[in-house]
Amino acid sequence: MPIYKLPGVTEDIKLGEHLCFNVGGKSFVFTSPDRVPVSASFKVPDEDFEEITTREGIIPQPYIARYKWVLVDDINRLSKKEWEFYLKQSYTLIAAKLPAKIKKQLGL
Repeated sequence: MPIYKLPGVTEDIKLGEHLCFNVGGKSFVFTSPDRVPVSASFKVPDEDFEEITTREGIIPQPYIARYKWVLVDDINRLSKKEWEFYLKQSYTLIAAKLPAKIKKQLGL
C-alpha cells in the first residue's frame, strides 16, 4: 500500500529540508530528497533494532536512535517490498502511541 493511502497520513517539511510523513501529527518517516543519494529514517521495533543496523548502509539514526530509529543512507539499499514493509511498520508503531482521541478521529 502506498504510504499516502494509510489513514491520516500528512506530509510536511521539517528542519528546512526533510520531507516528513506523519500520522496524528507525529512523524513516522523522515526523508532527505535533496541529498544525493536520497536517505530516509524510520522507527523499528525495539527487538529488530540491533539486527537491522547490521545491514550495510543502515545505522542508528543520530540523536533519536534511543527511540529505535534507523537511517538508511541510500534509499536504493531496500527493495520496494522492504520499503512498504518498514514504512507501514513505522506508521503502526507511531500510530499505536497516539492518544485515543486522535486515533478515533483518524479512524484507527
